[in-house]
Amino acid sequence: MTSRRRLLFIGALVLALASCAATALAQEVDVQAILRAVDEQSNFGDRDFAAVMTIITQDPEKGAEKMVVRQFRRDRENKFLLLIEEPRIQMGQGYLMDGDNLWFYDPESRQFSHTSLKENFAGSAARNDDFSFRSLSEDYRVVGYESGALGAYDVHIIELEAVRDDVSDPYLKVWVAKDANVVLKMESYSLTKRLMRTALFPNYIRVGDKVIPRVMIFVDELVQGRRAQVTLDEVSLSDLPDTVFTKAFIERASR
Repeated sequence: MTSRRRLLFIGALVLALASCAATALAQEVDVQAILRAVDEQSNFGDRDFAAVMTIITQDPEKGAEKMVVRQFRRDRENKFLLLIEEPRIQMGQGYLMDGDNLWFYDPESRQFSHTSLKENFAGSAARNDDFSFRSLSEDYRVVGYESGALGAYDVHIIELEAVRDDVSDPYLKVWVAKDANVVLKMESYSLTKRLMRTALFPNYIRVGDKVIPRVMIFVDELVQGRRAQVTLDEVSLSDLPDTVFTKAFIERASR
């Protein structure tokens, strides 16, 4: 065997052994149970959810902008509604998701148009699916695991591959706090394994029996300096009327 072939053989053997070690460790830790626990923290089930989001965007071309958005969610019916209240130029624009359909409403034309959870929200680094429930345990399979640290936190570092074509990210890498089963950091990768976006969740609040991120930071890895910070206030689990999750509600609220 030539020296080149010997090196290639050794490299392949090391990668295979590393993969086997990661798989064995993932089975020992029960990563699926961790992902189910993460899902449980963010799924409001039979409760409705409402909040006011302040979104500060930074863009190398547009500069800094502030947006205020009223958010309503009903996870049991896979519905959400987002209504922009500031800035004035975008006031009345809204997003309504009902099952597999997501509409954007433009009050200027008074027209609804279909959009996608994969699209960026109102031109920011946040995406539409950042404001809905998504299941890591059902939409992804585990392809890697290691134990590590993120700052002062002991974390599970889990690599995931999508099992559905309609999810926004083909590959994810998530850092989950061991003591709380909440995601502290998430990297999104394309089909070619290119890093597209990094999400950070530095601050959590308890809402009922759930623990949700109060602050979310989304960093665009393709455009240097482009990012969005989302902060939640006025959080509520009070029941909402069925009429909230309708096109008519957006139209009335936009007048």
